[in-house]
Amino acid sequence: MGQGHLVTLRRANDTDRSAPGGSVCRMSSGHDHKPNREVPPGMAEQLDLPYAGVASFGHRPFLTEPEQLDSWRPDVAIVGAPFDVGTTNRPGARFGPRAIRATAYEPGTYHMDLGLEIFDWLEVVDFGDAYCPHGQTEVSHANIKERVHAIASRGIVPVILGGDHSITWPAATAVADFHGYGNVGIVHFDAHADTADEIEGNLASHGTPMRRLIESGAVPGSHFVQVGLRGYWPPQDTFEWMQEQKMTWHTMQEIWDRGFKTVMGQAVSEALAKADKLYVSVDIDVLDPAHAPGTGTPEPGGLTSADLLRMVRQLCYEHDVAGVDVVEVAPAYDHAELTVNAAHRVVFEALAGMAARRRDGANAKPGPPSPLAK
Repeated sequence: MGQGHLVTLRRANDTDRSAPGGSVCRMSSGHDHKPNREVPPGMAEQLDLPYAGVASFGHRPFLTEPEQLDSWRPDVAIVGAPFDVGTTNRPGARFGPRAIRATAYEPGTYHMDLGLEIFDWLEVVDFGDAYCPHGQTEVSHANIKERVHAIASRGIVPVILGGDHSITWPAATAVADFHGYGNVGIVHFDAHADTADEIEGNLASHGTPMRRLIESGAVPGSHFVQVGLRGYWPPQDTFEWMQEQKMTWHTMQEIWDRGFKTVMGQAVSEALAKADKLYVSVDIDVLDPAHAPGTGTPEPGGLTSADLLRMVRQLCYEHDVAGVDVVEVAPAYDHAELTVNAAHRVVFEALAGMAARRRDGANAKPGPPSPLAK
């Protein structure tokens, strides 16, 4: 498997991949020259080490400067948001980005269900972390927004590793700043709606980001689809406010009654009707704690990993994705890296969906053992 990573890095250096419909995907920087994607041999060796070397997501090239984004011209950039000051229960999500990069088991890069080598069709880099000084919410959120905007403003899709869910406020705002307020819809996977007005006087809690996005106009309430809600919070008056905002949600009770595939199909269709661009936000506590114990506010009775991964894949295949985040991974409470691996695979499925969208837009054929290859 080690050589596979090196080969992937070299393949991705050759040409731009075609976007859906066969048009060449160009970055917004306006450069006419080919991307400069040279990886020095020593860096390639470090990236290729399976459990050592540089802690880069998926062993992808590690960039630090905005100017490198201009020369490399990736399709997707991973960025960490190691912030958890907004946590109400168990802290520790600030360690999520490092754990997802460093301790997740790397599975290879060929997607069996889709029949494609992910990084043959999608150029992905790791753009490091936003600086989040402890105890400083406004500064941390501003730094997250700035780093995500540096990605999105270049026509690159940001994939943000949290961090608590408050980071979605600055991250999704940065995406909306580029694509336009009202032009981005959010599919939000979570046990909790995160639409409180404030929690203990905190307007920037991890239980408030969706309300902040709605109130700011960045993402209207009618552009939200929430999946996996359950438990005992928020209270009735918050749901009444959500109704007034024309938000759409699918609870675990509905999924239990109607079946996951039925609800998944409806949610995907609803998301398509909401806006031109899609932002996917995954709070890992949408999963049942049996699948993801390492989180700050675990709630029994959630989704299985198999269901979540397939829905994220389908969303990112069918939609024009503008951003993705995976939040609330708190490694200190994890067992055998269950949560870390689930979060890592959420990102891989999002990347696979985007890659398959490009592959099919170029009329290329899937490979075995995918049922699509028959």
